[in-house]
Amino acid sequence: MAEEKAIWLDGELVPWAEANIHVTSYGLYFGIGFFEAIRTFDTPDGPAFFRLDDHLRRLADSAHTYLAKLPYSRSDITAACKKTVKANGLTECLVRPIVFLGDGDHPLAAKWRTTVIAMSRGPYVSLPDEGGVHTKISSFHRMSANSFPPAAKATGQYLNAYLAQSDALGSGYDDALLLNEHGHVVDGWVHNVFVVRDGVVRTPPVSSGALPGITRDTVLTLAREQGLTCAEENLVRTDLYNADEVFLTGTSAGLVPVISVDRRTIGDGKPGEVTRTLADMFGDIVHGRVDLHPEWREPVG
Repeated sequence: MAEEKAIWLDGELVPWAEANIHVTSYGLYFGIGFFEAIRTFDTPDGPAFFRLDDHLRRLADSAHTYLAKLPYSRSDITAACKKTVKANGLTECLVRPIVFLGDGDHPLAAKWRTTVIAMSRGPYVSLPDEGGVHTKISSFHRMSANSFPPAAKATGQYLNAYLAQSDALGSGYDDALLLNEHGHVVDGWVHNVFVVRDGVVRTPPVSSGALPGITRDTVLTLAREQGLTCAEENLVRTDLYNADEVFLTGTSAGLVPVISVDRRTIGDGKPGEVTRTLADMFGDIVHGRVDLHPEWREPVG
């Protein structure tokens, strides 16, 4: 892994190679922690975070769901994110605030620790030459809401996504899609999923087990502002097979066109008009090329 210069750890910037934790940390071997992935983009006014406060509010919600309290305030973590990006001299990057349980005699006695990592990394999805991804509905179901709270972005829960994506890659696909225990489409391994049919934009509801994605919310807002009919409703696999368009959304990758599901070609096998329109709008907004939703852009400073 290519190294950046510094990482913010428990209140101070430390050199990248010195940002270490002990191997007995409960965040490591029990997977107890919460995180966010936030992007910064180059804009005419300098680098800016996209919906930083919304991400940090979700981080606090994730901790609260697990009866944990963030060791630093949201304003402190906001300042840490800005300081980390500037210390590494980055413009467009991925920023990860992570709150995890440290070492101690037992988990209830251990202290919560906090780090902010800024990396000049690409998205999780690299589009093939066709301009979209080939997806597979995984045999691994999304975890039940009575097993783990799916609205929380918790570290250990992503083993479920890891299994699904490993299965998809091993089978020759680009991305995994997951169903819940009722057979309803939930999301991708690190993405929300959207379906377009007859001009209607549909996405699974959060109640199905989908993560309340920030990019998901952004796309729903933009689609409605464009006069498109949007619906948050349960979907089954044939809703994907027979869609005019399917696309994924996520912080790291933005909007990703899907051109096949389980070897069924979606539409004409190319990114659709609605997908392209929303992707272009999203790109213009995050880069500050238009005046729409300036409240979503937070200057790095």
